[in-house]
Amino acid sequence: MADALILEFDGLGMDTYERVNGELGIDMETGEGNWPEGLVNHVGAAKDGGFVVFEIWRSKADQERFMEERLGAALQAGGVDAPPSRVEWLDLAASHYHPEQG
Repeated sequence: MADALILEFDGLGMDTYERVNGELGIDMETGEGNWPEGLVNHVGAAKDGGFVVFEIWRSKADQERFMEERLGAALQAGGVDAPPSRVEWLDLAASHYHPEQG
């Protein structure tokens, strides 16, 4: 089974999230772009006073490679100058997408 990751950033908003994705060459509106190998699912959501990213990866190694090769530099270029306030790996029990639910 794949691994799930939560990244929580305090003090960052949608504008920073959009800049980082622009640096990565990913269009969050269309879903098109240069997505990393091994990423199964990505969700970004605003929260009170910050932003949360929830991802499902084939493996932790895939995410670590993405961080080293592309994401670290994109975070810096997008204006993220501090590490996430929360980084938590979860053992994924299930993941289902229900397109008919919207």
